[in-house]
Amino acid sequence: MTTDAPEFSQAIREQMLEAIATTVQARFFDPKFNGRNWQTLLQLAREGILQATNPVDFESRVQALLEQLAVQPVGFFHRIRAKVPVHHVLRATLYPYNGTWVFQDVQEDGPAFAAQIKPGDTLLAVNDSPVTPPEPVRFPAGAPASIQIRRRDGNEERIVPQALPPDEARRNSVRTALLDDGVGYLKITRFPGLVGVDMARDIDAAVQTLSECRSLVVDLRGNPGGGSANLRLMSYLTPGKKPVGYSLTRPRAERGYLREELAQFRRIPTNKLALIGLALRFKFADKSIVVVTEGLKPPRFQGRVVLLANEHTVSGAEIVVGFAKDHGLARIVGTRTAGRLYGWSSFPIQQDYRLTIPVSNYITWEGKCFEGTGIEPDVEVPFSPEAACDGRDLQLEEGAKIATSL
Repeated sequence: MTTDAPEFSQAIREQMLEAIATTVQARFFDPKFNGRNWQTLLQLAREGILQATNPVDFESRVQALLEQLAVQPVGFFHRIRAKVPVHHVLRATLYPYNGTWVFQDVQEDGPAFAAQIKPGDTLLAVNDSPVTPPEPVRFPAGAPASIQIRRRDGNEERIVPQALPPDEARRNSVRTALLDDGVGYLKITRFPGLVGVDMARDIDAAVQTLSECRSLVVDLRGNPGGGSANLRLMSYLTPGKKPVGYSLTRPRAERGYLREELAQFRRIPTNKLALIGLALRFKFADKSIVVVTEGLKPPRFQGRVVLLANEHTVSGAEIVVGFAKDHGLARIVGTRTAGRLYGWSSFPIQQDYRLTIPVSNYITWEGKCFEGTGIEPDVEVPFSPEAACDGRDLQLEEGAKIATSL
């Protein structure tokens, strides 16, 4: 396709750029555009974008413009060229080591786990194309993909990852175990669902299983966040009802606000029928919302908790880590979290293009913003590929040791 094609004419390019500019101007979360002058950036890039010789070049130049806002996530892509991160496809994360990508977090609810991939294995190629750091690993959206891996024993293998059946994936997303000396272990791989009724119920069941444990290790490594089910976990970490923090949209930031007057989300419904009332309550309201813990009956382990987190702990999982650290509810072990808490939306642009930008900020009740900085652990324990190859998890070992001492 060339710039002379009707579907990518000069007029079409101008229309798309105008739609992009208008959407960013109206919906970008920060009225101050992260200290950048959006209109100036747009004008400086405009001529080059409109002179793009083909659609791929056009996408690349728009992407470069968006990246000058210095926030994540931002993206501009055509449906047929959309790429997704490795954790969306494999439910696993990667660690750069000796010029290769080593598997780090392998979540039990995903295709990597189903393929018996383990931490310490190496990802060599995607669709027969070699992958090496620092280039991020991306997969074609909605298309089958094959991967080539090297197992910890040195054997290489080509795999076509397959998703687990939904029921099995859900069962595997919350796992429990009993460690030594009365220490429980709770791993939550993600917080699916906007409200998270099912996940909250699964967390309840897990806590009941661990009710006799005197202390607890909660594993949020590699957890990409998701919906509001993280509220149930935070409610088990603290007594009473405590404000956690709030989302803040562009309109509310521009109008000004008192945090005490924002709408409050105080409880996850017990069943999906109750979602109707919740939807009616928030449907037409501004999405600047305060989250308050539910005031649940304290489990035995409350006050004796260790949280495992790492650089792949993102969004709603980071909210849990930040809340626990701010209020002294858990010892944080691992590495600094990702620092990605902006709420984002994807907007349709003509010609099957989509624009992704942040539309809301997250601020703790204490007024902190972890975006771009993440949350520092109390005890830093880096991931060790060498230990992983030997079947050891140094972060979990340290977490269990601390939990035993609490």
